[in-house]
Amino acid sequence: MSRKHHFELMASYNQWMNEKIYRAAGQLNGSELAEERGAFFGSVLGTLNHIVVGDTIWLQRFATHPSCTASLQEVAEMPSPTRLNQIVFDDFTELHQHRSWLDQQIINWIAGLREGDLDDVLSYHNTQGIAANKRFSNLILHFFNHQTHHRGQISVLLSQSGLDIGVTDLLALIPQEATDSRM
Repeated sequence: MSRKHHFELMASYNQWMNEKIYRAAGQLNGSELAEERGAFFGSVLGTLNHIVVGDTIWLQRFATHPSCTASLQEVAEMPSPTRLNQIVFDDFTELHQHRSWLDQQIINWIAGLREGDLDDVLSYHNTQGIAANKRFSNLILHFFNHQTHHRGQISVLLSQSGLDIGVTDLLALIPQEATDSRM
């Protein structure tokens, strides 16, 4: 399986898991969503917003890659987050709608990548203004890992609220393969 196909699987997993997380979180009322729970970004709402902030920052960086300019144009034109703990949406329904839109942007972007694009080095500045030059494929891997990390935190917060989001393993999306009779 090519790296591109791995990233397509991760984009599908991202969308699938976000829908599960948002469906479960939608069972909480506004004060429960915003309740300080001792998580790094405070609340379920704070952590959901952080994932959107992180995704937006990275996608806007990725939009500077020549092969991504068109596919990420709408994301590039969005206002850039100013803080990692920024509450972009305090309304859960608006946040969920934006998340769904963003997940589709991610799927479309990954679908448009070519395997050769992944070997390029992307130059960018982090949120403190420090310059970096890193392999594009490794940055995409970080992008998906960051989402998974924070969804795990939300999964715990929801579980502590008595909500079960169900299966969260990537394994659930990995297709069955025909076996090699020589094995």
